[in-house]
Amino acid sequence: MRCVVFGATGYLGGRLVPELLTAGHSVRAVARTPGKLAEVPWRDEAEIVRGDIADADSVRSAVDGQDVVHYLVHSMHQRDFASLDRQGARTVAEVAKAAGVSRIVYLGSITPDGDQLSEHLASRAEVGRILLGSGVPTAVLRAAIILGSGSASFEMLRYLTERLPAMVTPRWVHNRIQPIAVRDVLHYLVHAVALPPEVNREFDIGGPDVLTYLEMMRRYAEVAGLPRRLVVPVRVLTPWLSAQWVNLVTPVPRSIAVPLIESLVHEVVCHEHDITRYIADPPATHFERAIELALARVRNADVPTRWSDATTPGAPSDPMPTDPEWAGGSLYEDVRELPADADPETLWQVIESIGGEQGWYSFPLAWSARGWIDRLAGGVGLRRGRRDRRRLRPGEALDWWRVEKLERPRLLRLRAEMRLPGRAWLELTVTPGPGGGSVYRQRAIFEPHGLAGHLYWKSVVPFHAIVFGGMARNITGAARQR
Repeated sequence: MRCVVFGATGYLGGRLVPELLTAGHSVRAVARTPGKLAEVPWRDEAEIVRGDIADADSVRSAVDGQDVVHYLVHSMHQRDFASLDRQGARTVAEVAKAAGVSRIVYLGSITPDGDQLSEHLASRAEVGRILLGSGVPTAVLRAAIILGSGSASFEMLRYLTERLPAMVTPRWVHNRIQPIAVRDVLHYLVHAVALPPEVNREFDIGGPDVLTYLEMMRRYAEVAGLPRRLVVPVRVLTPWLSAQWVNLVTPVPRSIAVPLIESLVHEVVCHEHDITRYIADPPATHFERAIELALARVRNADVPTRWSDATTPGAPSDPMPTDPEWAGGSLYEDVRELPADADPETLWQVIESIGGEQGWYSFPLAWSARGWIDRLAGGVGLRRGRRDRRRLRPGEALDWWRVEKLERPRLLRLRAEMRLPGRAWLELTVTPGPGGGSVYRQRAIFEPHGLAGHLYWKSVVPFHAIVFGGMARNITGAARQR
């Protein structure tokens, strides 16, 4: 099938494209700013075109010659999102009908019966009705919270749980929700391409667990290895006040947090499961497993320097380069880059001889004090030293680090084994200089664990200029002297 995906830079669109390609379909990815897709792993396998649902001509160009339209656009971050989504749906519906498209696939939201809907849920329902009335066979898949790194609803759950060991919450934390893992959503979106032409209806899709928001926060904490969260529901907290609180303690933008919080006053549980008449369910992904997948930001302790380092698409639960900056959890970095008046081989010799008796090229007293503190806390401290003065091997101990990756003479990545409220890496790289010599790049990475992790990083940031800045200067200086 020839599939065109509107919303290719969005959370689901960017993950759907490689799934469609894997299933053997050709894909045209539509984006208002195609440059945002410059680093996605599938950029050379799909056709990337410029298009805007507010521009009928660009929609016609995008839909021309295509069999299936996947409509995954939602303007929730804009002020008048309901009006924009209404007009965009009408434009795509009219163009798809005129172009002879054989199917439209849309992902909406589960809506409760009989309740006055929030603006967010009402808008998603309206878009579904417009597409169903287009004259093109349409499948409207309706889901509640999608569990996966980058999903706005999941990120809100993540940040609230990780950053607040105790919280005062409104009554809606006791409302029931049927979340679904992102990979299961993609399963239905891909297979909806082959639905019979007479199918023109809504389908509820959900995971195997029905939980309250409170239960989701507590189960998240358990999977993440955090202490049990203390949650005190308070009746007087309105959705508006809740949204302000979310905006204060999480990086989720207010324009997104407000409509999402307003929607949480409803119970969103599947009313039916008729989709199985046409599409077999994927293997059940329970809530805990979905969280485990979504938390794998640093998969197998692999921390890529940049997105283009990932040459193949990852799992749907992995972060994507098109995800917003606030998605994917917190990952703090301290990056230093300096030119070195030495050839790359000489600079590498200095890097590979680091640690042990040679030391860490900056503020020895601070390193020694940190080592003693770690030993007193039951950690390894600096007592392990190193096996060989000049050469390292992958997997060996180096003071309180472990050599995680060694690409001689280009990259050394060390993983911290000291006592920390999180996980830490130190990455040292060498590249040839543009006019001779070499370039030294030093990257300290910290993935915090709970509130203590965030407080730890903020407490040591003032010392980074001395410790990490001095380290970068002294390593390049040692290479120059050699």
